[in-house]
Amino acid sequence: MSVKHDFDLAIIGGGSAGLLAARVAPKLGLRAVLIERSRLGGDCLWTGCVPSKALLASAKAAHTIRSAAKYGLTASEPDIDTTAVWRRIREIQESIATGDDSSESVSAGGTDVVFGEATLADAHTVRVGERTLTARYILICTGSRPTAPPIDGLQDVGFLSSESLFQQERAPESLLIVGGGPIGVEMAQAMNRLGVRVTLLEMAERLLVRDEPSLVALLTQSLREEGVEVITNARLERATVENGSKTLHGRLGEEERSWSAAEILVAAGRAPNIESLGLDNADVQVGPRGIVVDKSLRSSVKSVYAVGDCAGRFLFTHSAGAETAAALRNMFYPGTTVAPEVVPWTTFTDPELAHIGMTADEARAAHGDDNIRVYEQDLGLSDRGRAESAPPGRAVVVADQSHNILGAHILSPAAGEMIGQFTLAMAQGIKLMPAFRDLIQVYPTYSTGLSHLTEDAVYENLDRPLYRAARWLNDIVSR
Repeated sequence: MSVKHDFDLAIIGGGSAGLLAARVAPKLGLRAVLIERSRLGGDCLWTGCVPSKALLASAKAAHTIRSAAKYGLTASEPDIDTTAVWRRIREIQESIATGDDSSESVSAGGTDVVFGEATLADAHTVRVGERTLTARYILICTGSRPTAPPIDGLQDVGFLSSESLFQQERAPESLLIVGGGPIGVEMAQAMNRLGVRVTLLEMAERLLVRDEPSLVALLTQSLREEGVEVITNARLERATVENGSKTLHGRLGEEERSWSAAEILVAAGRAPNIESLGLDNADVQVGPRGIVVDKSLRSSVKSVYAVGDCAGRFLFTHSAGAETAAALRNMFYPGTTVAPEVVPWTTFTDPELAHIGMTADEARAAHGDDNIRVYEQDLGLSDRGRAESAPPGRAVVVADQSHNILGAHILSPAAGEMIGQFTLAMAQGIKLMPAFRDLIQVYPTYSTGLSHLTEDAVYENLDRPLYRAARWLNDIVSR
């Protein structure tokens, strides 16, 4: 005899993944409830994608005014009021929060919304304050939060994170950014373009350590040319307040160094939001990156699934969405899909840096030097790049000898849009050759360069025995 539950699906967490699940569930004929402890929208709306991209847009506008001479226009120093910039960001957030991301919108779509702290009582039961809700399945999508490195005195000195940065009324006069990942690099360029003196401090040998090194080098050069002080190999040890400024002390090699600014922004790591969920009550296994899930996104308990940052696979809004779709299919249409393994991402600097799959070094390590081919194309010198006076850009595609695509990396305006071609190709097993050779790209776009990139692969093929034989036969027929 089957047990009757209050709901088919209980969704814990009202961020991007939870909102997607709440919208899809009624379309599948499911009785669903969305539980959120604070406000709907999550990190993406309030502290991540939306405010950071709004800030980047304002910063790009200021940079365009400042560099207008390259377009044949009169350049000038923009009159920047970051109070107005921050106000614009909040207006954009509120327009989204009161629209598609509102509780009224979710409820109108057929999913109940309950606000409060959710705690698992068992594998099918969630307590929210005085309420007890039962569900056939539970989907946990509670996201993650910023963490801070163990720098002595940092907590006492105080610092900003992605959670608190956009709660300010305006930008600080100067800024030390700790962490050279996507958030740190994006904020470094944006703040610098808005007139903030920026020092970007990274512990590793280079910025963006997961991306293609040659493209990161080009982007780092652009940041420095714009005025960002980029410091790599920085070992930060302690923080103090010196003459009214916040100061970080550390080492570059054996040399002692100090860096000071009005404020510190820490962008160096995240932790899953799972401590208050009562996972032990349901025997849900937890690992160092969050809730442990299998390829179906199912936890150690059959009725509990986890997606997004709290499962620690890929910390991106788009991957959380893809995982949510996969989890719902596996709950209610068992065995139909697995969690995505090849996920693209983009650092939204100017130019953008997009990535999917292996870097060239990773491919060499996995397959050997003789078994891979690396194809490169300068995109800044494309007709579109010249017409727009674009900054240096480049595409790097990594393939094996059979032209199976192992990775693709693009530094260019609109790189985040362009990478989708390679995402589709890798997901569907489409080879670089002949598919990209025969694909007609619109001219003049930056994507035209992707067609030029395959020319090297074409010339390689012309040296193969089959092609030599074909040319020999063609010569005979032509006589």
